[in-house]
Amino acid sequence: MAGDPSYIDYEAFLDPDFSPSSFANTLVTSTNNATDTPLDLSTPLSRVLFDLQEIDTHIHSLTTKSALPLLSHTKDQTAAADHILQESGTQIASVTQGYERLQKEVLQKWEAADAARIAAENSLETVRLTRAVTRCLTLGKQLESQVAEITGRGATGSAIAGAEGAGLPSTTKDSFRALERAAYTILSLREMFAASAPGEEGHGLDRVKVVRTLRGEFVIPVENMVKARAQQTINRFSLSNSGNSNGSMPSGYKQARDSRARLATAATTLYLLSPEPKSPTTPADYKPELLLSTLQGYMHTAIMTSVNSLARALSQLPTMDRTLAEISAKCQDIVALETILRNLRPPPHLLVSSADISSEATEPVDTEINLLQPLLQALDTASLPSYYWRSLASSLTSRVQEIVSRGGVSARTLRTHRDRLRTEIKECVLRASKVSASHIAEKGRSGTDTVVVGNWEREAAVMVSSVVGPLGR
Repeated sequence: MAGDPSYIDYEAFLDPDFSPSSFANTLVTSTNNATDTPLDLSTPLSRVLFDLQEIDTHIHSLTTKSALPLLSHTKDQTAAADHILQESGTQIASVTQGYERLQKEVLQKWEAADAARIAAENSLETVRLTRAVTRCLTLGKQLESQVAEITGRGATGSAIAGAEGAGLPSTTKDSFRALERAAYTILSLREMFAASAPGEEGHGLDRVKVVRTLRGEFVIPVENMVKARAQQTINRFSLSNSGNSNGSMPSGYKQARDSRARLATAATTLYLLSPEPKSPTTPADYKPELLLSTLQGYMHTAIMTSVNSLARALSQLPTMDRTLAEISAKCQDIVALETILRNLRPPPHLLVSSADISSEATEPVDTEINLLQPLLQALDTASLPSYYWRSLASSLTSRVQEIVSRGGVSARTLRTHRDRLRTEIKECVLRASKVSASHIAEKGRSGTDTVVVGNWEREAAVMVSSVVGPLGR
């Protein structure tokens, strides 16, 4: 019993910090002297055994006296455990039945629905991709017919190669109008191929072999051919021979009109097929690099051709009249080019916003956005004819100095006819400003009328100075 006296220190044994080794060491040292050799362990061992027997006796007494309460408590605990187990089994069975019903009514149906969802998504993706492929093929077929219209033959690979190799073959007189339509078709295909991000129209097109074949073996060669044809149209632009020798207006006016239409179509085509901007922009900020490079090349060719021709004429004065007439006609072509570009509005572009065009539609014509502005900005000039004459003069001075430095008959002839050269060169510049109305489509005038474009007295003075100036030194 807990209240019975006992010499055993139960508190020490029940202490959480009880250490058997410390207890044994204390017991041995308390029954022996530290100087004894050897130690007597029989006494502490008897003490431990006696304590164990005492504890065992005490436990036996307690259990004997409390047997009925312990058995009753154990019975109650067992009955409670059985009741809990029975109730738990019922609840577990109910939960199991609910899960099975949930699995049958929800999970299996969800799995079937999820499989249907995946199938529907795959079907939708297939339909979307099929539509995109169909649109690409439709645009390809449309481009094929446009190429056939441009080249005047079947739009096969050999026809495209032949068109590129032979330059500009003879085609129907209105075939050039198909260039702009082909450019829009190519632009639509570009948009399809570029929209490759997930969720966009062209996503996955690069995995379709027929689309890769269409792009690599047809669209790209056709685009190069259309670019080359438009560039050739601009490079060969000239209205000098548009009029008739007999002075009859209708034929000359018609030729000039066709030449202007061809140039406008070629410029629009190159505007559309220029490298796309990295982000959507406005017509005022968009720089059509392909068109600008072609027009700059046209201006450079015109200037260098005129420089070379005039340099040869300065060495052979009998040819000067014909050369100056050709240079004057070349400048008139540049005047016509400037007028055509000024009247050309930027065409609608998929990646160029048209907000600026609509907002400025009511402004005066000279403030409207046109295809001339980017070229003037690229050349850093206010007028193409002025740029032509000033560039011609700057290149011509060194040529005249070279002729003078060599001396001989040519140099003496130039000095002798210095006054004649001054007059003829000035007349050449001023004559270039008098352009046929049919060349620039001047409203309210007939094709036989002459229109004076600008005041080029300063350009005439610069040209005269570039030739006559070195002769006086």
